[in-house]
Amino acid sequence: MTTTPRILSPAWLAIGGVLACALIWGTTWYAITLQLGVVDPVVSVVWRFGLSALVMFGFCMATRRQVRMNRSQHLAALGQGAFVFAASYGFVYAAEERVASAVVAVMFAALAFLNLALFRIVVGQKASREAWGGALCGVLGVAVLSGGEILAAGLDRTALTGVAFALVATFSSTLGNYFAWRGQQAQAPIATATGWAMAYGTGMLALYGFVTGVEWRIVAEPSYLLSLLYLSLFGSVIAFGLYFSIARLKGYATASYISALTPPIAMLVSVLFEGARFGLSALLGLILVLAGQLLLIRSPKA
Repeated sequence: MTTTPRILSPAWLAIGGVLACALIWGTTWYAITLQLGVVDPVVSVVWRFGLSALVMFGFCMATRRQVRMNRSQHLAALGQGAFVFAASYGFVYAAEERVASAVVAVMFAALAFLNLALFRIVVGQKASREAWGGALCGVLGVAVLSGGEILAAGLDRTALTGVAFALVATFSSTLGNYFAWRGQQAQAPIATATGWAMAYGTGMLALYGFVTGVEWRIVAEPSYLLSLLYLSLFGSVIAFGLYFSIARLKGYATASYISALTPPIAMLVSVLFEGARFGLSALLGLILVLAGQLLLIRSPKA
């Protein structure tokens, strides 16, 4: 008598994808800092997503996935590229030049909540109480985790500009998720749509760079080159592939909650490898974040 192998449920697949993606993005905040002050941020983002797009297209061709898309799929990828890979990351790099990465993390912790609100307003998509509660837990949890660092950093004019840039980046990512959903509705394959979105975002930022007269250069320093490869391959190709797969499986709010999980992971890495110590407020924040993730994973598609 043979038994049919048990396939993992969508919830467990989502948990695995969320954890893998969060582990990657939890370390990209530090990798981005290795790019700053060496090459113009716009140029660094162009190198990053230009390389990512090439790798994604190469993956599609190597695995015999389609690279061509129809008009509606291209329009969705164009919007996704404009808001996720051009505007959002352009402002993320600019924000991290002016304010601590923890501040940027707090802004992005609101992404799940903003996604729920946007999809409710624009497409009438309803979410459960668990989903709304989980999203709010993420915002509160990361705020508690990073509150001390934010207060210690102060908010002078430069810092306020950085906060404003981080807010713009967060809202841009929300709009980018909407266009990714439009691509899903148009039945665009994930890898193909993501590759085209990266290519469109790269082209837009490159055009902006030429218009504003940035210096096009790349520094042959190990720290810059290694961080560029890590951000392109792991932080972009693998992480965004996982992210948009989770979004289609469990919804964009659940996927975007990854942004709330990255600060706790960064803290745990600091404890393990740097000997850092955190107080009870950090523990409370971590509990809130994990509780929010549990609520979102257990909720219907959101």
